[in-house]
Amino acid sequence: MAQAIFDTKLTETTDADTSSASMQAYQILHLGFTVAPIVAGLDKFFHFLVNWDQYVPGVVNSLTGGRGHQLMLVAGVIEIIAGLGVWFKPKAFAYVVSAWLLLIIVNLLLIPGYFDVALRDFGLALGALALARLSQTFSD
Repeated sequence: MAQAIFDTKLTETTDADTSSASMQAYQILHLGFTVAPIVAGLDKFFHFLVNWDQYVPGVVNSLTGGRGHQLMLVAGVIEIIAGLGVWFKPKAFAYVVSAWLLLIIVNLLLIPGYFDVALRDFGLALGALALARLSQTFSD
């Protein structure tokens, strides 16, 4: 009986009822995953928020011939492009941002003392994945 009531309630729900909270969630995530990568990307050049070079593991810096700073500048450009991509094409670029965050997590796990930041970025990667899924419904 309870299952029948639950099933009926689901089928009686209109698109407007289900899309209101979902649409708001989509809009929040869409804005957030546009602005955050762009701001982080731009800050790779200006270091107003943080010295991003501290997030280059020693092994990566060695592999790039001591060019960790230049690597961070490249990362900044990629983040700016990803943020703009999310704004214009969230169906595809939300997946790109989620994958990028997973790569950042791998990078952070190579640096002792940044496991908390890696955990935060895991939450962000899940948020970007949620945006990608919501984009299937709410994006053009």
